[in-house]
Order: sequence, then C-alpha cells, then structure tokens
Amino acid sequence: MKKRDQYLNQLINFKDKPLIKVITGIRRCGKSTLLTLFEEYLMGKGVHEDQIIRMNFESLQFDDITTYKELYLHVKERIASNREKHYILLDEVQQVELWEKAINSFLVDYNVDVYITGSNAYLLSSELSTLLSGRYVEIKMQPLSFKEYLDFNGYEETDDINDLFEDYLEYGGLPTVVELKELPDTIAPFLSGIYNTVIMKDVIQRNNVRDPALLESVLKFIAANVGSIVSTKKISDYLTSSGRKTTSDTIDNYLKMLENAFIIYRANRYDLKGKLFLKTYEKYYVVDTGIRNQLTGLRNTDYGHILENIVYFELLRRGFSVSIGKIGNLEVDFVATKADKKIYYQVSASIMDKDTRERELRPLREISDNYEKVILTMDRTIYSDFEGIKNINIIDFLTE
Repeated sequence: MKKRDQYLNQLINFKDKPLIKVITGIRRCGKSTLLTLFEEYLMGKGVHEDQIIRMNFESLQFDDITTYKELYLHVKERIASNREKHYILLDEVQQVELWEKAINSFLVDYNVDVYITGSNAYLLSSELSTLLSGRYVEIKMQPLSFKEYLDFNGYEETDDINDLFEDYLEYGGLPTVVELKELPDTIAPFLSGIYNTVIMKDVIQRNNVRDPALLESVLKFIAANVGSIVSTKKISDYLTSSGRKTTSDTIDNYLKMLENAFIIYRANRYDLKGKLFLKTYEKYYVVDTGIRNQLTGLRNTDYGHILENIVYFELLRRGFSVSIGKIGNLEVDFVATKADKKIYYQVSASIMDKDTRERELRPLREISDNYEKVILTMDRTIYSDFEGIKNINIIDFLTE
C-alpha cells in the first residue's frame, strides 16, 4: 500500500488532540486507504487492535446501523475500559442519520480520539458546525498530485517523465487509475463508474434533484470550460439556447451541489487594485482531469486550460487560498495566499512566441507590489527570469 505522507502526517500531528479529524474529498481519492495507513501507524506505536474501532458504512457489515443511537450502542459495546484511549475511525459516516449526536456523546462519555471521512461537504454543514463548534479540523484530500503519481508508478530517473505527465493529464490522479494502467481499456469504465456514483449518491439522491439531465448538462459545460470565466447567466443562456430552458437560480443551486460533492471547485475573482472580492464571473475547475476528459473527450481541449486546472489543485494541496486576479482589464490566472505569503501565477502552454509572451507577462508587470511573480509553462528554455518574473517549467514546479 502506497503512502500518502502529506495527509498521513496531518493525522499524526493531530493525534490525541481534542479535535475530531474530518477527512473530506471526492469518492475514491484515497480516504479509506488513509485511515488504513493511520491504523497501521497506531499499531506500530503500540496501540492494541482492541483499542481501534474501525467502521465503514459503505460495507454491508454495518448496514443495520442507520441511526445515531445504533452507532452509539455499537461503539459503547466495543469500549472495554475508559482507562485506555480508544481510536474511533468511521468511513462515510454521513450514511448514519444524525451521526453527529453520537460523535458528540463519544467525546463526552469516553476517552476517545475520533477520525471520520465523508464524500460530501454536508458533513460539515452548519448544523454540525454548531454542535461541534471549534472541536474539529478538516483535512481536505485530493486525488494524487503529480509527485505522488510518479511515486505510485514507481518512477525512476531513467523513465520518461514527459510520457507520465501526458498520462496524468489524460487519465487523472485517482489512485485506482495507476493500478489499471496495464489495462488501459478499463480506465474509462472505472472513471464513468466514479462519476455516476458521485452524481447519483452525492448529488441527485442527496438533493432530490428533479432534472438530472440538466444537472449533467451543467457539469459538462463546466468541464468544457475549465479555466474560463463563467457566470450562472452565461450557463443559463447557453443551455436555454441549446433547448434546455432553465434559470440562473437553478444553475446556481446545481453548481453548489456539485461543489458540495467535491467534483468541481470555484475560484473567485479578486480586484487587485480595489482589494476586494468580486461577486460575479468566477472560474471553475474539475477535481480530476480523468473525470473531466471522460465528460468532454479530448478533442477541442484547450491544453493551456488543462494545465491551469492541474496548477490550481497543486496550489490547494500546498495550503494556499487561490483566487483569480483582476487588474484593470487584465487577468492574473492565480493569486495564491497563505499567512503572510502571496505569489502571483500565470499559466501558459508556451511563451516561445513573442506576442504570447508579452500577453502573458503584461498582467504580472502591471502589479505594483513586490510579492513573488511566476509564469509556469511547458517550455524548456535557458531563460529563468523575465525582469524579475520567474519562469518555471510546469513539470519542474509540480515535482519540486
């Protein structure tokens, strides 16, 4: 079993802290495997297996536990003594009605450390936040980064990293995809299965969606337009012109549902001169390029926008808050901030053409502050700097 050290180390750092560890992310991104890795870590540190209570609510083994009272009683029977700390690991706990009441009671009644996973943002709804306010930490899990993808593929320096990057762009970074690479014909059905499960279980069923076909049309529009500025009105007008009459409010609701299922992510625009977030015209990115390509195909794909999609999620993995920068009529692809750090990024497939290079550099030159400015491209060139703007190859950036 391959390690996901970035996430495992977060669990280890929060171990025995009086906080519920909540691991969120799209289905099949590795949340259950992470709990297994953490379980192995605990036993390696001398925790007896009787002190670990592991339950996966997608398994038939726990099919009869559907309410918080049944969950509470099951765990109560497993806790032999309050003298020793017990570790409660619950997979897809949102399947249990009012599960948060049981969690709250565990913390009150027993000497426990609690870890839960979920494939939907409703896990952290306002109701839960109120009940467990200030007592949980969210660990946001993504599909494999490119660096992890190389590790999962057993990459060695003699391998062609460019070929692996092309595979990563085409098939995405869900861990199972790596296992299926020897049988490439199985990848598309796998990705379709994940997509259909997410749409059916985490969006349509949970939200009682009345028009699943319209929801799918909205998602396909987003997948075809990653990296492009969109608005609910633009999507609504496009779908209406295509014969699917709808409203901006309906589109807005569907976009929120898709965000809550961690299948799309929104980046808001930030006015760099006015220093405020703008309420209209945002960009959306699809959590996995394999799923995105399954939705739209590879024909007529804007290569630069797919690279932008990859970079967006890499910045999230590195702990940045990411927005789109607006400076006058110009746009900076990403404004990445955390604590006292800010970096401006521009992403382009290539800037070897002089006109393209000037177009991509101009927004960064317009920014008057002294924060770091970077342009990321697929070029291999001797130029590492343009008047103070760093020029970094995207593969080098992803593997640094």
